[in-house]
Amino acid sequence: MKRFNHNLLFSVILLGVASSASPLLAQKFKVELDKPDFDDLPSPEVGGNTGKKNFKPKDWLEAEVKFKVVSSQKDLKFVDRVTIKWYVAADNPDGKGYVLLEKEINHINVPVGEDVYSSVYLSPTAVKRISGNDRAGKSILSHVGGEVLVNGSKPEGNSGYFSSKGKPGWWTSGKLSRYNKIPLRNKNETPFKFLWWDRYAEIEERK
Repeated sequence: MKRFNHNLLFSVILLGVASSASPLLAQKFKVELDKPDFDDLPSPEVGGNTGKKNFKPKDWLEAEVKFKVVSSQKDLKFVDRVTIKWYVAADNPDGKGYVLLEKEINHINVPVGEDVYSSVYLSPTAVKRISGNDRAGKSILSHVGGEVLVNGSKPEGNSGYFSSKGKPGWWTSGKLSRYNKIPLRNKNETPFKFLWWDRYAEIEERK
């Protein structure tokens, strides 16, 4: 009776696992990022047959960044998920200096090699709480920045960071205290949800 070569079997299995995993291991990503921009936007007047109500639009504050995922795999058209961790240094509503506001947004079905945008917002009540004014505008912000993950991993090099000014990573300096009383909102949590749809990366809805 021929003896079974266990070493040969182990080598075949190991080779099969390595060959099946190689496409995943070969995927490398870079993220091209512009500097984030921020501006104030009045609440939109949404039409329809719901009856007309009089109101004076107040200002939201929007921060957005343009990004592009670049893959080493030339035939890859989409990535499953791009996570953007937003950091905003805003005037301290309780006193002097600035506080740190944070928001993590998961974008899904993100096209590769195409410019898309991500954004966060401060509501009119948040703007007023920070500034004491309905129309304080972008003057209440000092810095806007963030970091990007592609399918849960950091992109190559330092391509996964962005900042409106200064070096990325200022949000880890310890000079800013986190402030949880005022939320940053993603686009789907605002009345701008259905506006400019094709400009922005799709947002994963929480279940």
